[in-house]
Amino acid sequence: TGNWLLVCSVILLAHTAHGCPDKCLCYTASKTADCKNRGFTEIPARLPPEIQILQLQNNRIWRINQNAFTATPLLKILDLSNNSLSNVAPGAFQKLRYLQVLNLTRNLIHYIENKTFSFLPHLKELDLSSNSIIRLPETFGNSTGNITLLSVKHNKLQKMERILLESLPNLKVVLFKDNPWQCNCNIFGLKLWLESFLYRGGISDGIICSAPGIRKGKDLLKVPYELFGACPLRTAHVHLGSSHQHSLEQRGSLKHGPHGEPGDSGRVSCEPKPKPRPASLRHAIATVVITGVVCGVVCLMMLAAAVYGCAYAAITAKYHKDHLAPVRQHGTPKEKEPLESSSA
Repeated sequence: TGNWLLVCSVILLAHTAHGCPDKCLCYTASKTADCKNRGFTEIPARLPPEIQILQLQNNRIWRINQNAFTATPLLKILDLSNNSLSNVAPGAFQKLRYLQVLNLTRNLIHYIENKTFSFLPHLKELDLSSNSIIRLPETFGNSTGNITLLSVKHNKLQKMERILLESLPNLKVVLFKDNPWQCNCNIFGLKLWLESFLYRGGISDGIICSAPGIRKGKDLLKVPYELFGACPLRTAHVHLGSSHQHSLEQRGSLKHGPHGEPGDSGRVSCEPKPKPRPASLRHAIATVVITGVVCGVVCLMMLAAAVYGCAYAAITAKYHKDHLAPVRQHGTPKEKEPLESSSA
C-alpha cells in the first residue's frame, strides 16, 4: 500500500510540475491533454503550455473567457464537442495562431458573429454541425482563408451568405445537410456559388429545399433559374481575383474593393440578368457539340447527295450510250431512202 501511495504521489507531482489540471490526463510524448468527461463548466486553467491537442468533449462548458487559451498558444487540435456553449465571443480563439482543427459540434450555439474566428491563419477544419445556428456572418474573421473543410449540417439555417463562402477560397468540402433551407430569392446567390464550387471540383452533400411548399424536398441545384427570374440581382456578383467584396443585404446593393470601402456602395445599381459562369460554360460546350453534330449530319447529307448525283449522271450517260446510239445508227439509212427514190 505504501508503494502505491508513493507511485500515485509521484504521478500527481509530475502532473502538477507540468501544469496539468487535476481532472485531466496529460501526455508529454503526444503533447495531448485529455480533459473529456470531467464535468468542466469552463476551460480548465493551468494547462501545459506545450500541448498541441486539447480534448474537452463531453463536458458542460457554457462559456469561453477572452483569455482562456493564452497559456496554450501551440494548440493545433481543439475538441469542444458535446458541451453547453450557446455563443462564442469574437476573438475567443485568437491566441491560437497554430490551430488547425476546431470542433464545436453538438453545442447550443445560435449565432456566429462576424470575425468570431479571426487570426487563425492555419485553421483548416471548422465543424459547426449539430447546433441550433440560425445565422452565419458575412465573414468568419481575418486570416481564415485557409479553411478547407466547413460543416454546418444539422442546424437551423434558412440561408447562407455567398460572400462568406467566397471569403474561403481554399474550401474543398462543404456540408449543408439537414437545415431548413428556404429556396427563395435569398438563396439564389448560394445556388450560383454551389454550382461554381462543384464545377471546380469541390465536394458537397447538397442543399435540399424545405420551403416553399412546391420546392420542398427538391435539390436546389435542380430548381430552374426561371423560378428566380423576379429576384433582385444583388447576390449574383462575381468574385474577382483576391479582392474581398462585401454586400449590404438591406440596401440590395454591392460593394467592390479590397476591404469594402465606403463610397463604393453605389457603384453598381443595376445588373443584367445573372447567369452562372459554370452553367454558361456547360451550355456553351453543349452548344458547340450540338452544332458540330448538326454540321456533321449536313456534311454527310451533302456527300450523299453528291454521290447520288454522280451515280445518276453515270447511269444516265450509260443509258444514252447503250439505247439511243443503236437507234440513231439504224435510223440513218431509212432517212436516205426517200432521197434515192426521188432522184430516180
